[in-house]
Amino acid sequence: MERYEYSSEMRDLLENSPVPFAIYQFVDKRVVTLILTEGFCRMFGYDDPAKAYYDMDHNMYKETHPDDAARIADAAFEFATKGGRYDVIYRSKTGEGADYRIIHALGEHFNTDTGEQLAQVWYMDEGIYTPEGAKEKGLSQSLSRVLHEASFIRASYYDYLTGLPSMTYFFELAESGCQAISDRGGKPTFLFLDLSGMKYFNQKHGFAEGDVLLRSFSQLIVKYFSNENCCRLGQDHFAVYTDETYLEDTLHRMFQEWQSTGSNKTLPIRVGVYPDCPKDMDVSMACDRARLACDALKNTYVSGIHYYDDEMQEDVDKHQYIISNIDRAIEEGWIKVYYQPIVRATNGRVCDEEALSRWIDPVKGFLSPGDFIPILEESGLIYKLDLYIVDQVIEKMKKTEKAGLNVVPQSVNLSRSDFDACDIVGEISKRVNDAGIRPEMITIEVTESIVGSDFEFMKKQVGRFRKLGFQVWMDDFGSGYSSLDVLRDLEFDLIKFDMSFMRRLDEGDTGKIILTELMRMASALGMETVCEGVETKEHATFLREIGCSKLQGYYYSKPIPFEDILERYEKGIQIGYENPEESGYYESIGRINLYDLAVVASEGEDSFRHLFNTLPMAIMEIERKINRNSITEKALITRSNQSFRDFTERSFGYRLTEEYVDVASENEGDWTEFVRRIVKCGEDINRTMLDERLPDRTIAHILLRKISRNHVNGHVAVAIAVMAVTDHSGDTSYANISRALAADYFNLFYVDLDTEEFIEYTSEIGEESMVVERHGKGFFKAARRDALNSLYIGDIDTFV
Repeated sequence: MERYEYSSEMRDLLENSPVPFAIYQFVDKRVVTLILTEGFCRMFGYDDPAKAYYDMDHNMYKETHPDDAARIADAAFEFATKGGRYDVIYRSKTGEGADYRIIHALGEHFNTDTGEQLAQVWYMDEGIYTPEGAKEKGLSQSLSRVLHEASFIRASYYDYLTGLPSMTYFFELAESGCQAISDRGGKPTFLFLDLSGMKYFNQKHGFAEGDVLLRSFSQLIVKYFSNENCCRLGQDHFAVYTDETYLEDTLHRMFQEWQSTGSNKTLPIRVGVYPDCPKDMDVSMACDRARLACDALKNTYVSGIHYYDDEMQEDVDKHQYIISNIDRAIEEGWIKVYYQPIVRATNGRVCDEEALSRWIDPVKGFLSPGDFIPILEESGLIYKLDLYIVDQVIEKMKKTEKAGLNVVPQSVNLSRSDFDACDIVGEISKRVNDAGIRPEMITIEVTESIVGSDFEFMKKQVGRFRKLGFQVWMDDFGSGYSSLDVLRDLEFDLIKFDMSFMRRLDEGDTGKIILTELMRMASALGMETVCEGVETKEHATFLREIGCSKLQGYYYSKPIPFEDILERYEKGIQIGYENPEESGYYESIGRINLYDLAVVASEGEDSFRHLFNTLPMAIMEIERKINRNSITEKALITRSNQSFRDFTERSFGYRLTEEYVDVASENEGDWTEFVRRIVKCGEDINRTMLDERLPDRTIAHILLRKISRNHVNGHVAVAIAVMAVTDHSGDTSYANISRALAADYFNLFYVDLDTEEFIEYTSEIGEESMVVERHGKGFFKAARRDALNSLYIGDIDTFV
């Protein structure tokens, strides 16, 4: 339908009328303003008639009360399409900063001489609106009644919250509007707009403030694209159709205005663009493609624009394929379980394995976890995959035992939606119990992000797993924003560091320092650690130095199927599984921090802590075998820091290897003799200090402590710390003083009289040295307490 045009004489006559009325025409499913009178402009506060015409055509309800906009827009649409009488009462402002006034609008249709149907609407100002006035004035009472009725009737053609066209009506408008853009030589373009972080905004400020934000945003897009070119699709999602010309400039100006409102209650705007929409494309499909472009920005928190491309449609097709075929993939065995070994840092043996899924599709080929896991998580179907993985892991453990191999714990990854879809704790527990497998042989890995998504709920689920005997690991720690509150308030058995830490190691010392401190924190919390992404020998060496318990990465093996593991064993090239009976022994070794003197010098104390390259420290494993006619002793440095390696090379000209030193052999050498002394002291005494003369005549003051004994093979682990190296011409060494004092005293106390902090040194009868017994505070109080326990009762009063 063509727009009706009044003659210039008739237009002048009508526009100069003092009566407030307007004449409209319904063209291409939208209301077009033909005439606005002088009376209309004066009533609604317009000094410039051109501005009045622009607002009526682009944002007719911008000054209308938000609660009334949808109602009267719906009434106007019904009046335009079905005829009848237009009779509405609503609230509207009639000028900048003015109060809301009660407006009564009456309208009727009439036909022109040439047959066009037009609508004439008269406007009456019934006074200022006040909620209290509803009890006093008839029209206010009518308005209150209308508002009450409207609360039960949702607009069919306009969104109740913003007054924008509803989705159905928008699709009709867009169909005719795009045709008009094409006819003008333009390029019809669809936008999908989304406010980033709306859920958090509502949680922080409340839903009422959220509604205010949505109304403000709708007014903003109407300002730039006009009212009937826009639509609220639901929640914080909006759609717009427009011409592509100058689109990016328009959007950037809109971003800038939105950001400069002066309020801190705004959110970034993500805009997906589907440009140059084909004439034969359905409007809903065009909106979907704009939405796909917008989704590409979902991980950003700044305003931005993204254009649709064909790869996005391929992603949609893949998404649908995954959802449609997950059940078949499980039933027909398209999904394979691969296992990546997790290696104990202290013995180089496989102590755990992580189960990972691979989708080998007969149509699509190999699909990596990144192709299908996010889709299954988003659609709430990941629980099917994860329970299938648990079933496969249980079968694998049975086959491992049948093959005569050691069975080590298997870890499986869970997603947040697992806990929503079913009682995942109960499902896994039932499967494990039915199979006769101990719960501690199945490890549950959950990422930090899913714990934080609903902390109290996930805290309860983690507690359930641990109470049933399952180990629970925090996976991917450090992959995003890491909250230490999670570690404080939730009990995990192990922290798994994301592979990004390994990449940072090669970028400088900062990454090493951060990872070292995180290892110390985990150790203080009583948690073991795993680092993913170990790809080089240098990575492995550094992680052993800083006390990482377990290592995982391509340096040891990529994920492989169980059949390949068996094949490697047959060929003798597999790393080898750890004997589970020795796990406790190696765990005690792995927890020792070689940059922390306190674990050797004074067990349980926090003093004497040092960082990088302060004290040379190492762990020596002593192997002793008693044969019929002889005793053989061998020693191996299983862990050492760089300071200790430098010490051995500088002092003995010996570079540490992974070979045992035969202590009982007749081979001579400075290093061998040094090892003999360590073995002799380390085997017989739990903790001691000794002085060792080095080849250059200097004296090394060494602190030793027996850490643990392997009850399977009898091996003993000894921690070594080189406290100092002094010149032989210097003063008497602390060790010599210690020996001299040990001959005359059983206990010595070093007391700071200002703070009453003390160190107690003791010696056993017949021993040649004194060792630190304890550190403490409040010496005199402690002495009185000890006296009550140790002195003869008749001497207590005199002593105290």
